[in-house]
Amino acid sequence: MPGPSSDVAAAAAAAGVDLDVVHPGWWPALEPASVHLRRALEATARDVAAGAEVLPRGDRVLRALGQDPAGVRVLVVGQDPYPRPGHAVGLSFAVEPDVRPLPPTLRNLLAERDADTGLPPAATGDLSPWAGRGVLLLNRVLTVAAGSSGSHRRRGWEEVTEQVVGALARRGGPLVAVLWGQDAQALAPTLGGVAVVASAHPSPLSARRGFFGSRPFSAVDAALAAQGAGPVDWSLPPA
Repeated sequence: MPGPSSDVAAAAAAAGVDLDVVHPGWWPALEPASVHLRRALEATARDVAAGAEVLPRGDRVLRALGQDPAGVRVLVVGQDPYPRPGHAVGLSFAVEPDVRPLPPTLRNLLAERDADTGLPPAATGDLSPWAGRGVLLLNRVLTVAAGSSGSHRRRGWEEVTEQVVGALARRGGPLVAVLWGQDAQALAPTLGGVAVVASAHPSPLSARRGFFGSRPFSAVDAALAAQGAGPVDWSLPPA
């Protein structure tokens, strides 16, 4: 099974980023973007050497790719990690179980889940149970400088995650992509004929302009059903 190249491994070691968390099934997809992955890791290494705080911590930068690509049924695309220390966990939109209050974007996302599915409110913003049910929570950009949203764009992460998305599209269904906001929707050409659920982003700036009431969770389940697959268990431990 292919793995990281020696130069990618060296860059990851310098950056303190754990490559062992990546499921081996992703490496064939990542190989075409190895130059971009190395560039992103080298930039992270420079930041770390300069004493900057990079989020999330190194063992979580590639956490989303810990699940077997063969089991991914739903792709949820985020932008970049939360820039507030203690919030970013390597899964798009998710936070640690003990984070209070929840980031406003996540609070809106969970409010729509409750309204759409009728499930009880979640106890926390930990979305990792979804990852265990075939939902890939993937940010376009995998690192950020603490306190500076969007600060690590155009470092190579976009090319890396585009390869991930393209690999899923080539694999075929059952698969549904959830694209909230313009950044995520820019991936639509890469998805080819994959079923897409799209709307405004759940951030406070746009949630009332098309996210609330869009019922994305039931739309995903309907799209999976059309492909002969069962629904996602969207439940989380209740409050």
